[in-house]
Amino acid sequence: MTAAPHSRTGARVDRLPLARFTTLGVGGEAEVWFVSDHAQLAEAMAQPYRILGGGSNLVIADEGVPERVIRLSGPLAERDLMPDPALSDGDQIVTGWVGGGVPLPGLVRALQKLGLGNLEGTVGIPAQVGGAVWMNAGTRYGEMFDGLHTLEIATPDGLRVVAPGELRWGYRDSGIPRGHIVTRVRLKLQRSTPEEVLAKMTLADTARKGQPKMKTPGCAFKNPGGVGAGRLIDEAGLKGARVGNALIAPEHANFIVNLGGATASDVHALLDLIRQRVAVPLELEYELWPGGALGQATSAVTGFSWPVGPE
Repeated sequence: MTAAPHSRTGARVDRLPLARFTTLGVGGEAEVWFVSDHAQLAEAMAQPYRILGGGSNLVIADEGVPERVIRLSGPLAERDLMPDPALSDGDQIVTGWVGGGVPLPGLVRALQKLGLGNLEGTVGIPAQVGGAVWMNAGTRYGEMFDGLHTLEIATPDGLRVVAPGELRWGYRDSGIPRGHIVTRVRLKLQRSTPEEVLAKMTLADTARKGQPKMKTPGCAFKNPGGVGAGRLIDEAGLKGARVGNALIAPEHANFIVNLGGATASDVHALLDLIRQRVAVPLELEYELWPGGALGQATSAVTGFSWPVGPE
């Protein structure tokens, strides 16, 4: 095993198997940087990197990745849900900063207990806040951008603070370039009651009851043109198809699950099978490593211009 480098800013750095950080449970080793402040993050971003949050929506190669992998920790994984009096108005609540490393399920439960709505539709999504914002995670009952007031984003050129309206966000897309890291957000919430928020969460959660409970990255493909990708895969006769210990879930054909000991190669084989058998072109919802989401220390994103915001 190659020794991990020493961090001059105090970040913890280890070589670790990435499978332990993903909901699918596959992935080889990489150099992992646990960063707890902006100085540590800037150091970690000085070399080619990838950002790893809750590990859902992600399939990591069996050989791992050569780049360093960044995980937000410490203050960047803490939340301040107190209303900011300077930004809140009546029942419209704007919180303090919520770190990108905060687990989304715990955040949604905490908001419910406080009687604060707008993120009920994200219930049950096994992500961290930063990753959920980056892909605008959600369900048909709501998505992350429903509850955002301000985003703090680390770029290769430094920190930017932007409002949601300054980004080209949409379905499962925040408009934030690959390799840029959502470090913190302020939430825009509606004051309600714990009972009302829970009722909306229950509605969204009930719609997910048919989804598999085994290790999975979530939905494999985006729904093309309003048609369910799971329905198309089912109609192609692929429910229950298996390669190695990876299985197209019998409960919902747009999910691939790990039966125990599956490899990334098994999952890739099933993805290829789906693409071969389904006549409609399907756009992958998973991130594949190596592949997308690589951050470069100095590269700019062609065609993207950041709005000028406070540092």
